[in-house]
Amino acid sequence: MRSRTGTFVKRIPRVGWTALAVAFWTTGAVSPEPLLAQRRPVGREAAEGLRYPELEFRPASPVVHEVRGVPVFFLESHTLPLVTVFARFKGGFGRFPRDMMAAATALPSILRYGGSVGMSPDSVDRTLEQYAIQTSFGGGGEGVFSSVNTLTEHLDVALDMWSSLLARPAFDSAQIEIWRGREMESVRRRGDDPARLAFSEFNRLLYGDHPIGWEMEAGDLVPGQIGREVLAELHDRIVCPRGLTLGVTGDVTWSELRPRIEAMLARWPACSGDVPPSPVPDIRQESGIFVIPRKSEQSVIVMAHAVSLRLEDSPEYFAAQIGNSILGGGGFSSRLLSRVRTEEGYAYSASSLWTTPRNHDGLLGAITRTRPENTVPAIRLILDTMEELRILPPSSSEVETAVERIVNGFVFNFESPAQIVSRRMFYLAQGLPDDWLERFLDGVERVDAAGVHEVLARHIRPEDMIVLIVGDPDRIGRDALEALGPVTILEIDDPATSFPSGSQRSRR
Repeated sequence: MRSRTGTFVKRIPRVGWTALAVAFWTTGAVSPEPLLAQRRPVGREAAEGLRYPELEFRPASPVVHEVRGVPVFFLESHTLPLVTVFARFKGGFGRFPRDMMAAATALPSILRYGGSVGMSPDSVDRTLEQYAIQTSFGGGGEGVFSSVNTLTEHLDVALDMWSSLLARPAFDSAQIEIWRGREMESVRRRGDDPARLAFSEFNRLLYGDHPIGWEMEAGDLVPGQIGREVLAELHDRIVCPRGLTLGVTGDVTWSELRPRIEAMLARWPACSGDVPPSPVPDIRQESGIFVIPRKSEQSVIVMAHAVSLRLEDSPEYFAAQIGNSILGGGGFSSRLLSRVRTEEGYAYSASSLWTTPRNHDGLLGAITRTRPENTVPAIRLILDTMEELRILPPSSSEVETAVERIVNGFVFNFESPAQIVSRRMFYLAQGLPDDWLERFLDGVERVDAAGVHEVLARHIRPEDMIVLIVGDPDRIGRDALEALGPVTILEIDDPATSFPSGSQRSRR
């Protein structure tokens, strides 16, 4: 274009008509260079030009105190006028004989709903409602845990009621019967859910007569095995100060809290007996194909073999975490989901499993669901994908993606003080160092493709897989199943009528 003076001017980006007018009337011509030199970047250019100082993420860490021999993890936080107290006790159903499994499983629920000495179950419910107190009670094979959350102004009421439920339970007979009836219904309906049936029978197949392989049956729930006497015996051995760890976080200082903890523990009876050590499982080693016949529109497939890798601070453990993410634990970026779902359309989801217990061997395998006609092709595809990772190293981009997924999610381990405290209590129970999460992050960041390939080549054994299928053998194809290897049909007893000594029958 030409200006009024006849000077040629090239077309320039719009920099503001006021600036152009001033330049024109001042010089008689428009020269874009000075204006462009003063132009501030906008849009993407501006965003990409932003610079920030590096963030230093320093998560809060609880202080560990000891009160009457009990460790107390304390993290003060005045963000809200709330206090949360956690309790973790060593000892769950997995540490006791099978005939005590039902009572040990029921114990946490009965502690919450069975009332306490001096407070009926209804009185407990009214107190919780009146003071807006929240409680939780739970347990597992290794321990029992509970928590209470309350407004700071009601801390004394909440601690008194909560500690009474834990230390002096009443074991209300009506609540015991309610729990037993609810559990009987759950046992009766277990076979209705193919996935639940698959997981429970797979555990029983691999672990046998070990707590991991136990499933509740009608014979476990006879009244004499979950009466007040056996509940009281378990309570006096588990829910007592010797195996107790406490955690507290919230709007309270240690000087205010300590005398309350002292008074609570002083009223707690001593333990009446020892808690047995956890039994080490003898995991099935023989491979095979096992089928539980069920007329269903989908087959549930669970496969795994034993693996010796444990939860520990070692390069091999961290490489296994990345390897599992690449195999099938990383969602849409994983090999199994990409092959089984995206490429072949056999299933909506497919994932790997790689358990790494602290004190015994774990499992490495995979899980999926598919149409009966696709059952055998899906199994072959999963096994081929595993073999491929065993032979060839993953790409550097796959490793980087898996590492970034863990690193980018690291901050979500510190979303609340309660989360920080409860996790530190878990580390203590597992015998892990206090800074385990930081060690885990550092270990993951050091993983490379060679390390991942080495651990996968050592531990993946597709030929040793134990495969369990819950589905319709006729629609799956009996000849196709036989082509995978020797097939065992599992005839599962009705759990609503069977007793612990009655196990599955099988036939070839």
